[in-house]
Amino acid sequence: MADAKVIPFDEDRPRPGGQRSARRRGGPGPGRRPAGEPAEHPAPVSALPGAEVGDPGADSGAASEPPAVAGEWERRIAGGLAFLRRRITGEYEVDEFGYDEELTDQVLMSLLRPLYDRYFRVEVKGIENIPAEGGALVVANHSGTLPLDGLMLQVAVHDNHPAGRHLRLLAADLVFMLPVVNELARKAGHTLACAEDAERLLQRGEVVGVMPEGFKGIGKPFGERYKLQRFGRGGFVSTALRAGVPIVPCSIVGAEEIYPMVGNARTLARLLGFPYFPLTPTFPWLGPLGLLPLPTKWTIQFGEPIPTDGFSPEAAEDPMLMFNLTDQVREQIQHTLYKLLVQRRSVFF
Repeated sequence: MADAKVIPFDEDRPRPGGQRSARRRGGPGPGRRPAGEPAEHPAPVSALPGAEVGDPGADSGAASEPPAVAGEWERRIAGGLAFLRRRITGEYEVDEFGYDEELTDQVLMSLLRPLYDRYFRVEVKGIENIPAEGGALVVANHSGTLPLDGLMLQVAVHDNHPAGRHLRLLAADLVFMLPVVNELARKAGHTLACAEDAERLLQRGEVVGVMPEGFKGIGKPFGERYKLQRFGRGGFVSTALRAGVPIVPCSIVGAEEIYPMVGNARTLARLLGFPYFPLTPTFPWLGPLGLLPLPTKWTIQFGEPIPTDGFSPEAAEDPMLMFNLTDQVREQIQHTLYKLLVQRRSVFF
């Protein structure tokens, strides 16, 4: 009988230039078995005729992540573990007011960001009016029954300012009397709304936020929405004059409609020690579900800063000057609110 001819596969044939496949030179590769051993699994694509080593189509069945994605996940896990280690061992810093910058950036802001980005879809304008360095006093309108506008304002400054600045909010006494809320507010950089604390923060070069309407603004009826209440006696102007920092007016549209306040249970509010007890179309009638805010579309606009460094230190004691500057800030905020309302297409879009 004539000798049988061996018909070689492609990778057994000589390559152009006399070179053979890298797998052939290295001996049996994955999916190829030595002679005499039974085949346990089908050979992979890379071992089939016509498939060369390094061919992108050869490993198309392998579910492997790109190196960049895998590296990003490794960095996140390592960063998370390092963060937990620091929290457990106490190797983190807080300032004299209790502000924990690391916790705010990595945890609190991450919790607020879905509400900011996807639920209220906040649009920010004029962020460049907040200086890149040095102190500044941001003065904003206050509304919404619950103070979510302050939290969204804090995220707006943190996430949109080119210098990544942090907003230190001045909060009412009630905030620091509530359990849990008190601790979280301190960690997030909030401090008591008093002239001494505000002046110390401004002189340290911080961006400080204040809402002079206070409970009068946040607890006003729905029928008075976007009508600014009194700004007090101009204490924030006096603080800015002493620190010599600019005042940045800020107008927030969208917060008024998240909890339309149609009534106020004053008797219940007095029993609970609250400034008001809101009645809305959903609360308290729907129970805990009534606490869900309506998904309104928000716009936050920072106006042109009003400089104060041109005044003498004695100007902070001039009641007429404080009255004029307070009225100027209030009118600028009110005018911008009306302009934004005219431009708004819908409460929800």
